[in-house]
Amino acid sequence: MGNREKLLEAARQCLFTKGYERTTVRDLASAAGVSMAAIGYHFGSKEALLNQALFEALDSGDQAFGPSAGNADLGALWRRLVEAFSVNKTFWIANLETVLRAQRDPELREQMAAGLRQGRSGMAREVTGTAETELSEATIRTVGSVQLALVSGLMMQHLTDPESAPTADEVLAGLRALATYLPEEA
Repeated sequence: MGNREKLLEAARQCLFTKGYERTTVRDLASAAGVSMAAIGYHFGSKEALLNQALFEALDSGDQAFGPSAGNADLGALWRRLVEAFSVNKTFWIANLETVLRAQRDPELREQMAAGLRQGRSGMAREVTGTAETELSEATIRTVGSVQLALVSGLMMQHLTDPESAPTADEVLAGLRALATYLPEEA
């Protein structure tokens, strides 16, 4: 494993254990077993390294959400998500910190927007059990977007008030209840 890969792995570990804001250049270099200058050489800055590690962790899903069941079981998906919010709390806080930083950094905002587009597709895959390459744009924009919005809101509830945040079963019951209030299609 080269220094670049060591730094990415160290950054992923730091995101999960220390979070974005509390991770220092020294932490990253020490965990990777490289010099602090290697961060600048390979990534340009600590922020660029942490951003790439965060996006890769979200892309892989397994580290952030736990392994996919791959079978369109919405109950299992919500149980994995709720578990991930409590087990990987520091990581999810780092995710929110990145969203806030993106509001002041146009390049990071574009990276986040691209990540959201990919996240919608991934959420649609998880919900439907259909390969991403076979999903229609309409499914991604509806199922994927709504699922991603629900995940984001639930994450904030679990990070802020975990004792009162809904369980996976309560989320499913809430979705069923909401469906009864949907108007007929226009």
